[in-house]
Amino acid sequence: MRISIYCILLVLMSSSCTLLRTRNIVYFSDLPKDKPIITEQISQDKGPVIKPEDLLSISVVTLNPESNMLFNTGVLLPVGGSTGMRQQQQGGNNDATQGYLVDDQGYIEFPVLGRVKVAGLTREEANNKLTADLQEYLQEPIVKVRYLNFRVTVIGEVSNPSVVTAMDDNMNIIEALGMAGDLTLYGKREDVLVIREENGTRTMARLNLNDSNVFKSPYFNLHQNDVIYVEPDKAKVAGTGFVRRNWGFAVGIVSTALFLFVR
Repeated sequence: MRISIYCILLVLMSSSCTLLRTRNIVYFSDLPKDKPIITEQISQDKGPVIKPEDLLSISVVTLNPESNMLFNTGVLLPVGGSTGMRQQQQGGNNDATQGYLVDDQGYIEFPVLGRVKVAGLTREEANNKLTADLQEYLQEPIVKVRYLNFRVTVIGEVSNPSVVTAMDDNMNIIEALGMAGDLTLYGKREDVLVIREENGTRTMARLNLNDSNVFKSPYFNLHQNDVIYVEPDKAKVAGTGFVRRNWGFAVGIVSTALFLFVR
């Protein structure tokens, strides 16, 4: 009798194990093991550009303290975009900071200069533009532009799906996945989807994190408001459906087996 019970349990375990299959969970697994140091040129990427609704911190340093006070101001807005605004209005978030909001036409309102178009520029290009424009009024100004609301969304088969933020525009997909708790064992490392919207166009690119060539992809370094989706392995999808469909049957079999066993 006990042998029969063991056979039944073995069949149930075997049927569930067939839902799993071998998956490569090693990042950049194609890198040679016999080379302790591998050097390659970093592909030149212009990087993310400033877009409408971006919130910028712009600091201006001069030899004149009064000028510093004049230029280092902005519109008082909560960090986090429209969601943060709603939370503040509802009394749920009082964390606000001064920044320059890029309007729908791509302009900011800057002291003395008035409306300045910054959309379409990288942070470095915006630095250079504002520095050149301010030299007419200031002596040797030092301008620094950075994002106050640079964020990407990570969803799917990761430990902590979330919106992750950075204080600048220097974030790559590995950093974003790490901030989201990394992929689970069921996450498809060879098929990670990056969704990007720029200039009225939505682009979707699939990256293979098992392949070291991912470093050369223009989607390895992330842009503002990118969405990363990690697709679950088919084994998890099938396994979830199997358990849902056969849960009652499995419980009945195990209960009966245990009853016969104790007798």
